[in-house]
Amino acid sequence: MQGASHMLLEEPLRLASVLAPAKPKVFPSLTKIVGTLGPKSHSVEVIQECLTAGMSVARFDLSWMDAAYHQDTLNNLRKAAQNVKKLCPVMLDTLGPEIQVHNSTGEPIELKAGNHVIITPDISKAPSAEILPIKFADLAKAVKKGDTLFMGQYLFTGSETTSVWLEVVGTSGENVNCLVKNTATLAGHLFTLHASQVHISLPTLSEYDKQVISTWGSRNSVDIISLSHTRSAEDVRELKTFLQSHDLPDTQIYAKIENSEGLDHFDEILKEADGIIISRGDLGIDLPPENVFMFQKTAIYKCNLEGKPVIVTRVVDSMIDNLRPTRAEATDVANAVLDGSDGILLGAETLRGLYPVDAVSTVGRICAEAETVYNQPLLFKKVMWHVGDPMPHEESVASAAVGSAIKVKAAAIVVFTFSGRAARLVSKYRPTMPVLAVIFPREGSDPSKWRSYGTTQARQCFAVRGVYPLMGSTDEAETGGLTKEEYGIKLALNYGRSVGIVKPFDRVIIFEKIGDSSVVKIVECEG
Repeated sequence: MQGASHMLLEEPLRLASVLAPAKPKVFPSLTKIVGTLGPKSHSVEVIQECLTAGMSVARFDLSWMDAAYHQDTLNNLRKAAQNVKKLCPVMLDTLGPEIQVHNSTGEPIELKAGNHVIITPDISKAPSAEILPIKFADLAKAVKKGDTLFMGQYLFTGSETTSVWLEVVGTSGENVNCLVKNTATLAGHLFTLHASQVHISLPTLSEYDKQVISTWGSRNSVDIISLSHTRSAEDVRELKTFLQSHDLPDTQIYAKIENSEGLDHFDEILKEADGIIISRGDLGIDLPPENVFMFQKTAIYKCNLEGKPVIVTRVVDSMIDNLRPTRAEATDVANAVLDGSDGILLGAETLRGLYPVDAVSTVGRICAEAETVYNQPLLFKKVMWHVGDPMPHEESVASAAVGSAIKVKAAAIVVFTFSGRAARLVSKYRPTMPVLAVIFPREGSDPSKWRSYGTTQARQCFAVRGVYPLMGSTDEAETGGLTKEEYGIKLALNYGRSVGIVKPFDRVIIFEKIGDSSVVKIVECEG
């Protein structure tokens, strides 16, 4: 199946507008931005700036530094979110079956094209240009002569000066003899080794991952887990079982597709996971360069049809060291939006890049501009066709809500929900306006926890395109004696006015479930 282009340009008006002064935007892009927090985005001040600039999800990668460091960062995130009065979900990234090379000395290792280097599981050996020890004993069993290995820094860029391509020449016992294909200097304490299109007999959910989730993840009730190197639907099911056994039944699982095995089993993984992350770092190594774009477009298209959030990685690598992205990167971000992506994930750009706030704001501006030419009618028709006839009731009403909102040029769609599912269903039909999801607490919810941090379900909505959750209440002291509907509408409209998306006499679509039925209403804001 091939993903069709969703771009829609109105000539000559659209092309002429490129040279016109940019109109100030009063609201962030509908496309969400995931920021990885680390050394350059650790403080309350920087995190607060990132949130204000448009970061919607905070990603934590515990494969480096200790849990105490990440706890400190998370505490700072909570302070920053409270300061800007914004919910922010926590995404925990697993290590997965990653083969690491530990450079115990930290000294740069220069590898020269044409030389040979031995990969060995003997970690007592000191790393050098002649020998590199890894923490994996079965590499020699997995690879064969002619296979390609790639080695680089954490979140490697693919740059030939900091990453090295190796060709397997042969094996000797547990050692692998490789030919160095390009001259490069490996710097830092940690490198990652990737074997292209080779099955590695390590579990997708490693013992280290289980330890991190059962301690740090459980203690902090993480909202989303990014399952690195997902290779099958069984990987997702295994993690679900593990989460349930550690009191994290509501934590969502986003399957990270980054190798050919995940690609081969993509359809079954999509059905099992809550969302998909297209991790183009490793994927760009596992696949020929000319095939990466096709998988991206096809995978996003399939996610759109199923209504599952999809996030794309590795878009503005040059902003690690530069204030502006390259022209190709700017176009790449826009194309991800035009393809139908829910979000863009920033890794090294915000983790250790020099300009974390600028990276967020720049990507946000590109996304917002691309959204103005996104071909929503085409996607709408394709989703309708995919759902089929007769449509399930909730699909029918959600699509009607989006269709009505576009026809009456509504400023926003307001959705009442407990779990966030109704909001995700509306987002599936890609409305061109924000979806304000009023999340009401279920009976028995702890009011103090609800008001302090919001529910997991509310925060998870921030990973979905165009959805912005608001914390509702059933406390009569807060609702002022209004009905649930009256209170929810008032809450949403007040928020809409405060951020500038709802103005006097604007129309707003209301989507709510009453009993076993779902209804759509049109409300006009007061002057």
